[in-house]
Amino acid sequence: MSAPYVLVVDDEPDIRTLVEEILEDEGYEVDVAENAAAARLARRRRRPDLILLDIWMPDVDGVTLLKEWTEEGGPACPVVMISGHGTVETAVEATRLGAYDFIEKPLSLAKLLLTVERALERDRLQRENAGLRQNAGDTVEPVGKSATMRELREQVQRLAAHSSWVLFTGEAGSGKKCLAHYLHDRSARAAGPFIEMAAGTLSGQRAARKLFGSEEDGRIVYGLLEQANHGTLFIDELADLDLEAQARLLSALHGSRIYRMAGTEPVALDVRIVAASRVDLENEVRLGRFREDLYYHLNVVPLQVPPLREHAEDVPDLLNYYLDRLVDQENLAYRRFTLAAQNRLRNYDWPGNVRELKNLVQRLLILGDGSDIDLEEVESALAHRPVAASPPQPVPEPGGDHSVLPLDLPLREAREQFERIYLQHQLRRAEGSVGQLAKLTGMERTNLYRKLKALGIDPKESA
Repeated sequence: MSAPYVLVVDDEPDIRTLVEEILEDEGYEVDVAENAAAARLARRRRRPDLILLDIWMPDVDGVTLLKEWTEEGGPACPVVMISGHGTVETAVEATRLGAYDFIEKPLSLAKLLLTVERALERDRLQRENAGLRQNAGDTVEPVGKSATMRELREQVQRLAAHSSWVLFTGEAGSGKKCLAHYLHDRSARAAGPFIEMAAGTLSGQRAARKLFGSEEDGRIVYGLLEQANHGTLFIDELADLDLEAQARLLSALHGSRIYRMAGTEPVALDVRIVAASRVDLENEVRLGRFREDLYYHLNVVPLQVPPLREHAEDVPDLLNYYLDRLVDQENLAYRRFTLAAQNRLRNYDWPGNVRELKNLVQRLLILGDGSDIDLEEVESALAHRPVAASPPQPVPEPGGDHSVLPLDLPLREAREQFERIYLQHQLRRAEGSVGQLAKLTGMERTNLYRKLKALGIDPKESA
């Protein structure tokens, strides 16, 4: 794991040199800038983990520079202000703009080191907590005592000791993202960021800006690859990347460096790529929908994640895990599955895998009554699964039976109902992949996402 990178911005050479030497002795990687122009350039070259920023400088003062970064969307790292003669008003303004702390000159080196350490630790915890909130449904460790799950955990633990890239394949909802988190948490990069990228949401220029960031109009925007530096970038549903985005990603991975959009200076990368796919990428390569060179670049270590039906003995443990988790997270009344209900669910085929199991537990906790979840309640819940999980319904051929179509409604409502039926049908064909859905429907992805949202269709529930 690389040392934290600190940028020291101060117009006094003695201060710059002293702080640089002290921080380097403590194991930090340090760069220095004597004014705002040099600070902008250093920040453009590489995203700092922390900035020590002097307030009084000859060209542009530190508060103005901090305000400039805040207007760009935030400095993207903790900023500690330094001043020899600051005022309360200046300190308040710097704090309002996002500064972590305010240190006065002459510097107390002990206080400086403690402030740097605490600022970096708080930033790490904030990123970690944000990740936990975003992935509240994921498990820290994959649940299950079966031989299948024991072997899978052992494989991931072995992979965690190396820096090779990993490709998880398996059915939708089988736990690929959970395993990616597990891999990251047990690797040497655990203290670094874990950044997620949903491949299906990116296409064309939008993908380039999201992945690589930009320097357009003088503003620096750090992309996902740069945000994941010294950590892990998880690419979910890799097959959904369009060919243009695939080409851009490949060029970055080959050179271990990137250029931001409109940027002229290369940015070094140290990122582990972990990807997941529910579709057969080799077949996508044969069909010309996925680049062969990118496939082999990412598929260094393939790992197949089994569907839940292949380790059904883990169902009781999963049921209890999600009961406890959801009761705690959502303040729901605790209920327990009877033995008969557990046996029924062990023998259920779980087409939606672990994700479907979690959703079922959540639904039973919210809608059910009483302390026990019995067999009858489970049977009722399975019989009323969401439409997306049910078998595809026939769509009438032209000139055929149109009794399932809403012909007795106003045109606008009828059109909405038809679009909902049509898109749900196509989503099932696409196995929940929005990238595949775009190809089946001939729709541009941005418009497609907007349409799905307007119709209340969640692609994940159609997987």
